[in-house]
Amino acid sequence: MNIAVIGTGYVGLVTGTCFAESGNMVTCVDIDEKKINKLSSGKITIYEPGLEKLFDRNQKEGRLKFTTCLAEGIKDARVVFLALPTPPSEDGSADLKYVLGVASDIGSLLQEGDYKVLIDKSTVPVGTAEKVHQTVLLQLNERKIKNPESLFDVVSNPEFLREGVAVEDFMKPNRVVIGSKSEKAKKIMHELYAPFVRQGNPIIYMDERSAELTKYAANSFLATKISFMNEIAQLCERLGADVDMVRKGIGSDERIGKRFLFSGIGYGGSCFPKDVQALSKSAIETGYDFQILNAVMAVNEAQKVHLLTPVLNYFNGNVAGRKIALWGLAFKPNTDDIREAPSLKLIEELTKLGASITAYDPEAMENVQQLIGNKISFAENQYDALEDAEALVIATEWNEFRTPDFNKIRSLMKNHVIFDGRNLFELYQMRDCNFHYVSIGRETVTQNNK
Repeated sequence: MNIAVIGTGYVGLVTGTCFAESGNMVTCVDIDEKKINKLSSGKITIYEPGLEKLFDRNQKEGRLKFTTCLAEGIKDARVVFLALPTPPSEDGSADLKYVLGVASDIGSLLQEGDYKVLIDKSTVPVGTAEKVHQTVLLQLNERKIKNPESLFDVVSNPEFLREGVAVEDFMKPNRVVIGSKSEKAKKIMHELYAPFVRQGNPIIYMDERSAELTKYAANSFLATKISFMNEIAQLCERLGADVDMVRKGIGSDERIGKRFLFSGIGYGGSCFPKDVQALSKSAIETGYDFQILNAVMAVNEAQKVHLLTPVLNYFNGNVAGRKIALWGLAFKPNTDDIREAPSLKLIEELTKLGASITAYDPEAMENVQQLIGNKISFAENQYDALEDAEALVIATEWNEFRTPDFNKIRSLMKNHVIFDGRNLFELYQMRDCNFHYVSIGRETVTQNNK
């Protein structure tokens, strides 16, 4: 099938590459000429495990192409995915200017007798499919096209990709949600996704509005689990309980499940913060106060700086001139995405108080440097960051941080103190190595001799 993907951000590039991998002819379109030139020359623009291999293979075999020309991109396409940014507006609602702008452009390009399925892949508010339909139809009517409704259908097909495992999620989805009332469009969508659900995972058909809400509801529920466990962690610290034990105790209940129960310094990324905020805003617009989501957001913002208090307590309220090592900048491991990353909030607060930070992250340092410049220093590896450091703060749970050489850490650091925002280490390890160790929702391990 000939496919066009409009937008070459995270969702668009993964979507286009994975559809090409199943034998489709895919053309990705973006207005960013620099990015398109880079992609066309074989250089991938995001870090996502497993994606580069598929990208290289499908580009070499001619199934994956890139252009800045929308007319060229959609000319032969049977389906057109809209994978465009929907950034939050000042009031928290999703900004649809990019989605509706492209919809208008498509309406000016559709030709009589050339039916296309237009697919909202971006996370969009309820009612967006109708707005896209009206926008395209307006252009067709202005052009006096006969039977304009017969030229296109709009489908809501939300993505459920987890950064770090997005290729696996796309190639082996646990479900595919299709929002459409058009039998013709549903048949084409079934044909498109059939190779990905051969093991029996469902394609779930529903109306467009329900599909749009499904994506927001899924992300908001997962964010709620995270904030709930961070609230439990706060109680554990005050009551002398261990949040890891609580997590295991409740996660074994199949009604609750084991996933998204790890406490830490909050969620970030491109989806959860934006989607929770947008759903809360949508509720307000209907006259409903979504109290749980408001609490989820408040808890998460507070959790991002939860480690600041123990850091200040350790240094008697003054971190000015102190060198602090920071492991992890990305909002989660296996990505270079720093959007809404808790590390950025910690950096902001610590540097405001005069601390000197040297950070290391396997993938995200370039993005952070582009964002904040020389506000902090960057190390070539995790151990270089520790040279003469008076404390180590861990903000991202990269696998390479999980089993470090503790003797080497001790030899490099001026003070043997770790503030672990992701609970990477066992308490007994920290006692055996004689670290001062603060984690989330667990006992603080103190040194024999500070």
